[in-house]
Amino acid sequence: MTMIVAAVNVPRPPGSSGALRLAPASGPVGFDAPGFAAGPDVPPPDDPSIAPADHALAYAAYAYPTAHHAFWRTVRAQAQVTPREEPLPPASFDEHLALDGLQESQLWLGDLLRFPHCTLVVSAPRLPDSRFDATLGFPHAASMVAQSRWCGFWLAVRVPGTIAAGDAFEVIPGPRATGVVELFRDRLKKAQRP
Repeated sequence: MTMIVAAVNVPRPPGSSGALRLAPASGPVGFDAPGFAAGPDVPPPDDPSIAPADHALAYAAYAYPTAHHAFWRTVRAQAQVTPREEPLPPASFDEHLALDGLQESQLWLGDLLRFPHCTLVVSAPRLPDSRFDATLGFPHAASMVAQSRWCGFWLAVRVPGTIAAGDAFEVIPGPRATGVVELFRDRLKKAQRP
């Protein structure tokens, strides 16, 4: 299957209403070393393999696979948030990149995503938080993300450049020591311990 960028989402203009903080960009978007997430989007530094100084760099952008959209559209309809035939709004997962043709189960930490003008590296899974409930529009969405393990993944910038909707990309295997889903499962267990 061809891997394509379905959308690149950027912060909405100040004063925009609604739960969604991001909206699709109309053209290429620059990805540089700090990426989008240098600020409140960066998760707490709980990864001992990442030096504190490099923490924000490891979480430069968040990607979510579009392969899961049909399931979430059905669940939102069952929760009476939207009609079943209504597509998910762009950036429903607070993702900077919506990606076609790729899922978390196919990725390992250190894998490269090479786009025509930029290269990103898989750095971590995203742990579910209350933003999933807010952006998907129903309670317990975050717990459903935990159960399904459809968490999306954080990316660091390896080669700065631009990415646009419609760009094709390829995965270049890294060391393949730790899978995204495996690390997600382990971190979730740690987070749930009293």
